[in-house]
Amino acid sequence: MDIFLGLANNIFQEGFIYAMMAVGVYVTYSVLNFPDLSVDGTFPLGACVTGALILGGVNPWAACLISFVCGAAAGGVTGLLHVRLHITDLLSGILVMTGLTSVNLVVTGGASMLAYYNKATIFNSGPAALLPASAHEWAVVLTALVCCAVVKIAVDLYLKTKSGLLLRAAGDNPQYVISLGRDPGNMKILGLMIGNGCTALAGSVLSQQSGSANIWSGQGMVVMALASVIIGTSIFGRLRFMSLTLAAVLGTVVYKACLVAAMQFGLPTNYLKLLMAVLFTIALVANNMAPSAGRRKEQNVNPTQI
Repeated sequence: MDIFLGLANNIFQEGFIYAMMAVGVYVTYSVLNFPDLSVDGTFPLGACVTGALILGGVNPWAACLISFVCGAAAGGVTGLLHVRLHITDLLSGILVMTGLTSVNLVVTGGASMLAYYNKATIFNSGPAALLPASAHEWAVVLTALVCCAVVKIAVDLYLKTKSGLLLRAAGDNPQYVISLGRDPGNMKILGLMIGNGCTALAGSVLSQQSGSANIWSGQGMVVMALASVIIGTSIFGRLRFMSLTLAAVLGTVVYKACLVAAMQFGLPTNYLKLLMAVLFTIALVANNMAPSAGRRKEQNVNPTQI
């Protein structure tokens, strides 16, 4: 029983943290229909900024907010490259992802990793410190759940606003946005800022969970996030009462559970990235084979709503 609880703790810890990134990728991939590869750069950006700030004595919650802003700025650069300079979406993401490697090195002072194991984080200070000692081992799960819930609810509320409806329309029918006298390019930039802000926030929270920041922690994050979104929307997206952002969150937990199960069955860690790619391929194939009538696209917008 203790082994099962330990595995569940690990799954939910990282599942809820990575789910924040999945919600951000849902905005760029599903709502905007933009394959954003800059995720692999903004995730470690959030971690590196957080590590540098915490070592500098900044409040860990403030570090999360600043990391979100930095990630949003990087997403804005991706959007500007695509919208204003007319660089393709894939190349825009690759350029930003590549450039952020140097930026992350500058933030960390040239080191590939920053360690701050004995510093205050969101998991051992503030509200988390008020939890009883008996619940200490679940403090990380509860804190990650709260952060994930805040991100999920905030994105849901935003997508219901007039600006959010325009964002959804920009991904579904850009010509309609133009007919309203609005620039769909600006909405794409905004969506990329939101998506990469959430990704950097996930990197910030994961960094505080591990007590260190690594500039290479973003490798494979876009695969994990896309697989989580596709798994979630394929399995849970058919349920009418469930929002697609919640489906993305649950998809991340399922994806993480698959990785943990494979490791428990003796899969060497050297094959972890290969397993991630295989799971992503299976998710893509299953999604393409699913009946189109069973799919639900939340981003379709009724013109009367805008």
